[in-house]
Amino acid sequence: MRINEGESLRRVAVCAPGDEYFNVEDLDVHNINEPADRALTEQQHRFLKQLMEGAGAEVVDLPELDGQPNSVFTRDSALVVGDGHIRVRMGLSSREGETGWMSDHLKERGIPCIGKIEAPGTLEGGDVILMGEVAFVGLSCRSNESGVEQISAILADLGYEVRVVPVGDDAMHIGGIMSAIGPRRVLCCADRFPDGFFEGFDTVEVAFLNPSSGNVICLGEDEVVVNVAENGVTASALVEHGVTVWDMDLSEFRKGAGGPTCLILPLERG
Repeated sequence: MRINEGESLRRVAVCAPGDEYFNVEDLDVHNINEPADRALTEQQHRFLKQLMEGAGAEVVDLPELDGQPNSVFTRDSALVVGDGHIRVRMGLSSREGETGWMSDHLKERGIPCIGKIEAPGTLEGGDVILMGEVAFVGLSCRSNESGVEQISAILADLGYEVRVVPVGDDAMHIGGIMSAIGPRRVLCCADRFPDGFFEGFDTVEVAFLNPSSGNVICLGEDEVVVNVAENGVTASALVEHGVTVWDMDLSEFRKGAGGPTCLILPLERG
């Protein structure tokens, strides 16, 4: 069974921010821009969970990992491919402990490990977008050539057509410059992709204005969550193309350098 990130969100793993996200001593080590406001952060995360539950998704809220403020960004710490998951290898060294933590939680929930990224490769979940038979993969500051080669081989063995693109240093992951918004439809910063990259897919094109210009959560076909305060231009383009936009203030997670999709690890869609 393959995941298509443009289909309805059925089950998703999140990690509510706790003490670790708010008590960071060295911001640079953890790639956090500035400390977050605790009450506002907790409210924003709670509203996001409620919105996804209202859309019909089961939300699995994992306990924060000790010493890991970035564990709130569950997307990066694994890649779920249908009935199993790939254990990734983080590109930010301070996040290394998250991969075992997430892998253990997934196995406990009946999602076995069916592959692993090995050193010297690095590959974070935010650099892979699965859309049926096609897997879009980003070569980025967090996912290196070895990691991309390894995940490409694993996904090819699972029957995916793998399409790889360099992300550039001004966006952390491919998820910052594209997102699924339907089973055969994507939001993209078009000038970041070569001609033909999205063959077989309909596109909604937006300008690259910040590292999360192309980052939205797909709740189902043509229904997405957008941090409108940051990405109003993106929201307007989506609405013009018939997409339902849910405005979600996620400002406190931008302080941690995360966009909307960074906060969720899709476990099941359909």
